[in-house]
Amino acid sequence: MKLLTRYILKEHFLPFLYALLIVIFLLFTNFLLRAVDRFLGKGLPIDIILEYLLLNTAWIIALAAPVAVLVATLMAFGRFAEDNEITALRSSGVSFTRILWPALTFSILVAVPLMMFNNTVLPHMNHNARMLARDIYRKRPDLNVEAGYFIDDLPQYSFIVKGKKGDRYQDVHIYGKDRTVTQTSIRAEEATFRPLDDAILVTLYDGEIHEVEVTNYQNYRRIIFDRHRIIIPAEDLTLQRRETGSRSDREMTLNMIHEKISGYSERVSAIEERIEKEFEFNFPDTPIPPTMEDLIIMVKNQKEIEKEETISDPNRPISKSQDLENLSMRVRTDYQMIAGYERSINRYTVEIHKKFSLPSACIVFVLVGAPLGIMTRKGGFFTAIIFSFGFVLLYYLFLIGGEEMADRNYLHGAIAMWMPNIVLGAVGIVMTYQATRERTVFQLPSSRKKGKKHSK
Repeated sequence: MKLLTRYILKEHFLPFLYALLIVIFLLFTNFLLRAVDRFLGKGLPIDIILEYLLLNTAWIIALAAPVAVLVATLMAFGRFAEDNEITALRSSGVSFTRILWPALTFSILVAVPLMMFNNTVLPHMNHNARMLARDIYRKRPDLNVEAGYFIDDLPQYSFIVKGKKGDRYQDVHIYGKDRTVTQTSIRAEEATFRPLDDAILVTLYDGEIHEVEVTNYQNYRRIIFDRHRIIIPAEDLTLQRRETGSRSDREMTLNMIHEKISGYSERVSAIEERIEKEFEFNFPDTPIPPTMEDLIIMVKNQKEIEKEETISDPNRPISKSQDLENLSMRVRTDYQMIAGYERSINRYTVEIHKKFSLPSACIVFVLVGAPLGIMTRKGGFFTAIIFSFGFVLLYYLFLIGGEEMADRNYLHGAIAMWMPNIVLGAVGIVMTYQATRERTVFQLPSSRKKGKKHSK
């Protein structure tokens, strides 16, 4: 049995290396064609270009390894079936599960180091690649703005944008960090970011500014503008080569992500506490609505009551109605901040599970590839590539779709990232179970017809 295990492992090793190199070459070529325009006319030395290309091979390896495992499994078991080695082993009393076990062992030997790679090497190389890209584009600091993520690099403000159309960012929310005296929040339909020598000029269009004193919530001011400019100091964002800096979710290790999630959770708790205090002041006997929609309805109903009381008693002060209007504006902004932080938390949760779900696809691909290779009875490289392309395409469609739904808070990050493995894993288990139940090697219908003609 040890000889059989070594033999099956050897049959997987070389096809895996060949497939890994070819898939890396294909992905790298595609990346190079897309990245070449970034270097044209920049006058960059060759060592900087090579460093940038090398740093970007990390994510290519992370994607290529599971595909290479699938190709190797299809080739190995396809050749075993084509040479009737599977039939000979089954006739000798060796179960299909015993034949499959070395392949599963091989996939685990690939998956475990890949998990470590995704948590250690990959984040740092992704970060260094982005930092180097920032040097290359040092005259374009606005490229650091990513839709859907809070930008916390600036010393005085944090902001988030929902999208970008042309050179303008859409649905921009800006929050002041200095809350010792006044809490400031700004929302604009559109905005542009233009770099200055030591600052960033933000031009906002069609928006509102909300200001409220931290020590006295009654002092509230709302400003509506068609166009508004903010000059943000950017000394900390000078585009120089450096090892540290702000990291996106794909540039973080598990510890970094957990720390980020904890920070966002603390901010959510602080905002919820502030909402609770405001309601205790304005509605001491009313429970806080669970959602923003319920909150708006409650405030609207209370305003109607205030209006009716004002009509019945013209001499009644109307300051309470105005206070309710201000409260509605403040609470609405707070809930928008909570929703933004929760979306960010879910995105970081997606990245945590992606570090493990993608390497685990190696095991899933063995469960699918082994019985599929026997069904095709072809051990050729191009046959394996064709079948691998179909399953990998299906897998990544599930993965991308799940990530998109998780980013929109439709799915939990764990479900979104593990769903492709669960679905394809279930298919692989069914196919493997069928293989263990068959006395002879099962084949595709076309292969059976050819076998019958040959026997005649």
